[in-house]
Amino acid sequence: MHRNPLLQLLANHQPFNQEEAQFKEQMIEFVNQNPDCFERSLLIGHITGSAWIVDKSRQFTLLTHHRKLDKWFQTGGHCDGDSDVLNVAMKEAREETGLTDIQAVSTEVFDIDIHEIPERKGVPTHLHYDVRFLLEADMNEPLIISSESSDLAWIELSKVSQLNDSQSIMRMINKF
Repeated sequence: MHRNPLLQLLANHQPFNQEEAQFKEQMIEFVNQNPDCFERSLLIGHITGSAWIVDKSRQFTLLTHHRKLDKWFQTGGHCDGDSDVLNVAMKEAREETGLTDIQAVSTEVFDIDIHEIPERKGVPTHLHYDVRFLLEADMNEPLIISSESSDLAWIELSKVSQLNDSQSIMRMINKF
């Protein structure tokens, strides 16, 4: 079954706090109940893959200012049928930053989050079941802003809350 690798990753994941533990339970249930969980055509929600990109010193993270949502986030996006969520996170990181030299720090899940995406252009409000991986990149490599973003920036971890202090982002910061 194409969902088994993700279910195994989720089973192995050790939640950071009670909120993430609840997300883990909900995500496992969602994946088990929805064979098409990797397709954005599943309008109740779908699996997405994200990259928490850090520099080699682990003092900075690369964030993108999302054009549609007008907020700073990690890179990431829809699986569009790809059940290899790490592959999705890596692909999205490259596409959204222009970076070519990105490595996964681990093939294990770094963080999981479930968040609501507002209705837009006829697509109803739905959930993103976001599987996040820790990636590493060189801060000196040039960045290329994609059409999905209005900006990209390496932000010192201690200053990320000035741009986005959501529980979702702060949980990843607190894992360092």
